[in-house]
Amino acid sequence: MTDAGKKPLPKKPLPETLDAQLLRYWEREAIRFEGLAAQAGFAWIARGYARRAQRAREKAEQARAKEVARGRLPASGAAEDPAGDSLG
Repeated sequence: MTDAGKKPLPKKPLPETLDAQLLRYWEREAIRFEGLAAQAGFAWIARGYARRAQRAREKAEQARAKEVARGRLPASGAAEDPAGDSLG
């Protein structure tokens, strides 16, 4: 029997890495903290939430850099919508 008639099996997608999960998590947290900062009744509370949002964005960038180094994400700086929806 020959292998000429057989179709190649589809490649399985690579399992999601912890850094990919962290990337999504910290992006969601940054959005959540920005929303809380916008709703805060006192400026000092809003500043605290804004600082937390900034730290969350920094942690997301660290995870994104690791994923780019693995070759799982494109090297461009354009971030995708965490929900996977187009913004336009």
